[in-house]
Amino acid sequence: MDKIKTLADLKKIRDHVQAKIDLREKSENTENMVQIKVAMGTCGISVGSKETMAWFLDHLEENGIRAVVTQTGCMGYCSYEPTVEITKPGKEPIVFGHVTPKKAEEITQKYLKKDELVEGILPANYDTIEGIK
Repeated sequence: MDKIKTLADLKKIRDHVQAKIDLREKSENTENMVQIKVAMGTCGISVGSKETMAWFLDHLEENGIRAVVTQTGCMGYCSYEPTVEITKPGKEPIVFGHVTPKKAEEITQKYLKKDELVEGILPANYDTIEGIK
């Protein structure tokens, strides 16, 4: 651990610890928050899902979006990777395909902020994981 030499060093440590606490609290109370799941199977990673996830992690707060961002395995839409599933409180999940950081910004500005649908929504092919159609 680095030595604390200035007040700025102490604030940096405080902010880091607070971010970890906030993440833990968010993950326990997700029913009233936007949930964003980024597919991180090898197919998604190979076409940029890490960059897409990083965009959401880095930009949601500055856009006033309170959300839990997590990763998941392959969703089965390999030809549409990177894929992102977004669930707004009280609504059915929507899966978006070809979500680059630029597309993530569009989804944030239109769907998350204004509830406007954007191009790239993939059709659901299941009700639940157990109940594949």
